[in-house]
Amino acid sequence: MKPVTVSVDVPQTPEQVYDFLDVMAHHERFTNHYLTDWRYSGPRSGTGSRATVTVTLGGTRTEVTVEVVETDAPRLIVERNVSAAGRRLAHGTYTIEPLRAGGSRVSFTYAWVRAPLADRLLAPVVRVTIRRANRTVMSRLAAELARHAPTATRPGAVPGT
Repeated sequence: MKPVTVSVDVPQTPEQVYDFLDVMAHHERFTNHYLTDWRYSGPRSGTGSRATVTVTLGGTRTEVTVEVVETDAPRLIVERNVSAAGRRLAHGTYTIEPLRAGGSRVSFTYAWVRAPLADRLLAPVVRVTIRRANRTVMSRLAAELARHAPTATRPGAVPGT
C-alpha cells in the first residue's frame, strides 16, 4: 500500500517540536480523537518509548502497539506500529524541517510494511481514512505546540513582539 503523508507548518523551532514529540505521553494530547486507552511502557522518551492504544477508525476498533525505533534529534522520529495480531505492521515517521522564515514544517508519514488482506482490498478507502485522521492530528499537534512551546523568535527579539 502506498504511504500517506500529512504536514503542518508551525512557528516553533525544530528543537522545540522534536522535544515535544519525543515524549510519548504528549502524543495522547493530539491523537485522542481516535487513539484511546493509552498504556505506556519503556522509557518516557526516545528509542524504546512505547504505548499500547485502542484505535477507533473507520468503524473498527483494534489495539495497536506503538514503539519508537529510531530518532535523530531534532529532525526525525520513527515509530513501529503493530496491530491485527501482528498481521499489520507499519511505520509512522515524523520529519521536522526548519522553514526559511522561521518555524518548522512537521510531516507525518504512515507507511505499511505488511497489511491484512482486507486493508489491501480496501486500500483507497483505508488511505483516505488515515489521511483524514492524520490531518486532524497535525492541526491538533499545532495547537498543542502553541500551548506547550513558545513561538520561535528572531535572535535578539523580545518574546511577544
